[in-house]
Amino acid sequence: MATFLYKLGRFAFRRRGFVALIWVALLAVAGVGAATASQPANDSFSIPGTEAQKAFDLLEQRFPGGNADGATARVVFRAPSGEKMTDPDNKAVVTKTVADLKASSPQVASVADPYQAQAVSKDGSTAYILTSYKVNSMELKDPAKDGLKEVGEKAEKSGLKVQIGGDALQEMPETGSTEIIGIAISAVVLAITFGSLVAAGLPLMTALIGVGIGISSITALATTLGLSSTTSTLAMMIGLAVGIDYALFIVSRYRAELAEGRDREEAAGRAVGTAGSAVVFAGLTVVIALVGLAVVNIPMLTKMGFAAAGTVVIAVLIAISLIPAVLGFAGKRVFGRKARRRLEERLAAGPDASAEEKPNMGTRWARFVLRRPLMVLLVAVLGLGAAAVPAVSLELGLPDDGSQPVSSQKRQAYDAISDGFGPGYNGPLMVVVDAKGSDDAKGAAEQVRKTITRLDGVAGVSPATFNKAGDTATLTVISKYKPSSIDTENLVGDIRDEASGFKADTGAEVLVTGQTGMNIDISQKLNDALVPYLVLVVGLAFLLLMVVFRSVLVPLKAALGFLLSVVAALGAVVAVFQWGWLADLFGVEETGPIMSMMPIFMIGVVFGLAMDYEVFLVTRMREAYVHGERPGQAVVTGFRHGARVVTAAAIIMISVFAGFIGSSESMIKMIGFGLATAVLFDAFVVRMAIVPAVLALLGKAAWWLPRWLDRALPNVDVEGEGLRKQLEATPAAQQHDSDPDAELTRV
Repeated sequence: MATFLYKLGRFAFRRRGFVALIWVALLAVAGVGAATASQPANDSFSIPGTEAQKAFDLLEQRFPGGNADGATARVVFRAPSGEKMTDPDNKAVVTKTVADLKASSPQVASVADPYQAQAVSKDGSTAYILTSYKVNSMELKDPAKDGLKEVGEKAEKSGLKVQIGGDALQEMPETGSTEIIGIAISAVVLAITFGSLVAAGLPLMTALIGVGIGISSITALATTLGLSSTTSTLAMMIGLAVGIDYALFIVSRYRAELAEGRDREEAAGRAVGTAGSAVVFAGLTVVIALVGLAVVNIPMLTKMGFAAAGTVVIAVLIAISLIPAVLGFAGKRVFGRKARRRLEERLAAGPDASAEEKPNMGTRWARFVLRRPLMVLLVAVLGLGAAAVPAVSLELGLPDDGSQPVSSQKRQAYDAISDGFGPGYNGPLMVVVDAKGSDDAKGAAEQVRKTITRLDGVAGVSPATFNKAGDTATLTVISKYKPSSIDTENLVGDIRDEASGFKADTGAEVLVTGQTGMNIDISQKLNDALVPYLVLVVGLAFLLLMVVFRSVLVPLKAALGFLLSVVAALGAVVAVFQWGWLADLFGVEETGPIMSMMPIFMIGVVFGLAMDYEVFLVTRMREAYVHGERPGQAVVTGFRHGARVVTAAAIIMISVFAGFIGSSESMIKMIGFGLATAVLFDAFVVRMAIVPAVLALLGKAAWWLPRWLDRALPNVDVEGEGLRKQLEATPAAQQHDSDPDAELTRV
């Protein structure tokens, strides 16, 4: 592989105009495709294999047009002090609002009058109008949302306090400003790392081109492949991250090759042949992690994973083709003026001048670790272990309006309903009674209602509502606890435990659904998929890294280190968002269960980035070891060339993710904090401390591979040993004069 990529790098450098034109053309084609594509339909969110989804599907069959999974909105009214919602004037305002809501959008399915639906609190201070829509929140159009807001604003002019809650106003958080901040920080870090604005601009420019092609392609294919507008979110974040990383490593290696006195075309070929090989395999680990999301069997998550994986593939292709082409245009400006002058002086002084080069920070740190490997290892492992302790108390769930900022209208509506009626009214459960196999459908439904009423944690159960055929009924169950609580989850479990008894006694099948039931099932499905996903991703990556490093212990150390950093990051998330430690510092207004998608999301994203750092750092060590250096010296060499670049890449990613901590959405805030913390732990504790300490303790054993396994594994020559031998056997003139087109044809 190294030989092929070497030839590809030289070809792209020499034919830089042609290569650049191809990528610009691809960007233009993708852009035109995105601009002319029809508007995609939003994803119909479904969770195959869950009881809640089975109940939704049943309701669609038995209650045609009922839209059981449709969006809902609660328009909450609170009377001024000394007044009640049952006063004639206030009642008139509510009645008028009911009429306005019915006329606000053709997507409105029903509007419940609070005076008929018993939606007025016992003290008369609070009332709410429940509005149901024909489509789910992701399919609700902007005119329907605008109409809902206008009705609320009109009602508030009467003197009543009005807030709107529910998922009808669910919107994707705006992240444009955080992306700009992340790119700006990336530019500053790259400029400091390279000391050249040109070198700093190359990774940003090529990463943006890759993301542009990826996102435009997703948009263009959205209708054909059934992708929603949310699918591009993960693809953009991952594509930008790996795009900058991959370009950063190749540009850094190119500069190192120039510093050794090679001409620019040869330096580009060697940079792509060595660092490019690491990029290919690092990209494969990210693709494995993202495609592996399919094991969760949530269609929307699967599509997001595949879309992001496609963007990573584009980033890899750009790194090994467009980067060397752009380096050809940049010339010697990849170095700053001072660096160019120092380089010219050193090269003019001859090869012995390199011995006078001062050790950099990476070299000094590696030597420190080599002197005290056991101490460094113990401190790092114990530190991460301490951070991981809170993860033992991890509680998973999906956030509701109760986790919104106190200043938000949705949170105020949530609190008003909790105060006036009870927390369970914010997320009622829907119980579906399929009485098709029962001789007495009404009797079966009544028995179900009475049994559920007697369960602990039930605040109330509505009478059964039957369909026209009279074979299916729905009951609304109100919990005494808030929707996202463990107590409500236990109540759902109790109802489902009683279901088998109902089936035996009456022949009726009982299913629990509703938004709260769906959230509980999603959490359980994600929890069940966590171990298979982890085994799949880590197992495949272990095999891949074994091929890359020709070692058993190095991939094992990489996988265990990653698991340690992820668990430690989850512990930090639990401490802040569940326990409330430093909650004020991070703007966490409400603690509660951790978002159920968080562990799998962190594993998928952080694993890819962690393996990037592992491959780029350890590949250089492996390269030095294969080329004859002692194990300890190889560690120092790897850090001398790679530590600065890995540090810059990690700081960029931490800055990008940390920008999301300022979001008002608790879910986005949690994701930003979790990813930033995980990258911090993995890059600076695992890769910079544990990795060199373990390699120092293992010595030559780190690179041990059984002979039978060595023969069985394909030799991909990531460290470029075969390339080096070939180049040493080839006269220099032939290296420079060979025709890249002919070389690629032969390959």
